[in-house]
Amino acid sequence: MESVLRLAIVLVGSALVALAAVRGADVLARHADARRPDTPLWGLLRRCRTPLYVVLFTALVGWTFSAMNWAPLADHARAVGHVLVLCLIGGGAWLAVRVAAAVVESSYTRYAGRSRDVARVRRVRTQVSLIMRVVTVAVGVLAGAVALLTFPSFRAVGTSLLASAGIIGIVAGVAAQSTLGNLFAGFQIAFGDMVRIGDTVVVDGEWGLVEEVTLTFLTVRTWDERRVTLPVSYFTSRPFENWSRGGAELTGSVFVYCDHSVPVAQMRARLREFLDSCPTWDGRAWDLAVTDTSPSCVVVRAIVTAKDADDLWTTRCAVREDLVAWLAREHPGALPRLVTAPGEEPEHHSTWRLLDKE
Repeated sequence: MESVLRLAIVLVGSALVALAAVRGADVLARHADARRPDTPLWGLLRRCRTPLYVVLFTALVGWTFSAMNWAPLADHARAVGHVLVLCLIGGGAWLAVRVAAAVVESSYTRYAGRSRDVARVRRVRTQVSLIMRVVTVAVGVLAGAVALLTFPSFRAVGTSLLASAGIIGIVAGVAAQSTLGNLFAGFQIAFGDMVRIGDTVVVDGEWGLVEEVTLTFLTVRTWDERRVTLPVSYFTSRPFENWSRGGAELTGSVFVYCDHSVPVAQMRARLREFLDSCPTWDGRAWDLAVTDTSPSCVVVRAIVTAKDADDLWTTRCAVREDLVAWLAREHPGALPRLVTAPGEEPEHHSTWRLLDKE
């Protein structure tokens, strides 16, 4: 009974002390965040409460057990100490990733708040997301290696593993050639400024916004809320359209098929009148001209501009609807017509036919 009571006192006491320390650190971070609202680091560091608690609790439990030299634990001291070391390594890695994420995200937030270059902000955001993934993987691999070295069997075979690392690396490189290609392509996209999070791209006939960029794949959210996932090597080996490159402003065209009798000048004036009241038109440029003709109709092209792809799509649809409705209301004869009735025979043709009969 005394052993169980002592064990409960150790665990509960360590938990309470760790909880008090974490609460104190959280209060200090909250106070610093309230005094410096322009620095989001302190608010982001509050996310480290859980891993900090795990590290403190594990360290306190390990120190308490080793300090009091408890007899019932002497037979299992080695195993308990090993478990606590593994927990401390895992908690330390978790805490390191959270702290690194807070520092990086705070730096990005402050940079985004000061910079007015939207394209550069998207570029930094893409780089920051990839850097955080690399840091997370690196910390995880390092923590896993350190945890494995705590086992005597792994330390014994460490020399042979290092000796065969070259051969294993060559075999792994050949086996994972496509994966490594995607990995290096991810770095090329992040630091080569080819495509960024938030860019409007067209791939395989689908246009959408780049939603996520990782070291191996890239996700594009299409206009109908679908997610198209592509390997990052696609963007380094094939051509694609990036509508946000060099600025998000775009120019689009609207084609209207009309009869040859369409009043082009009045249609041009109507387009200008409509654009003046269109909220998605950015006012940079517009035009209307006849670009083609055929025996059955003429092709009228209207050119409009917008600040981004979404507004351009809305503007083009609105212009098309308004011009068609205006033609149907004001000039119905200017709409394209398909003539199926037989045409009237010219008078001079009838005269020649009568002469032929005589």
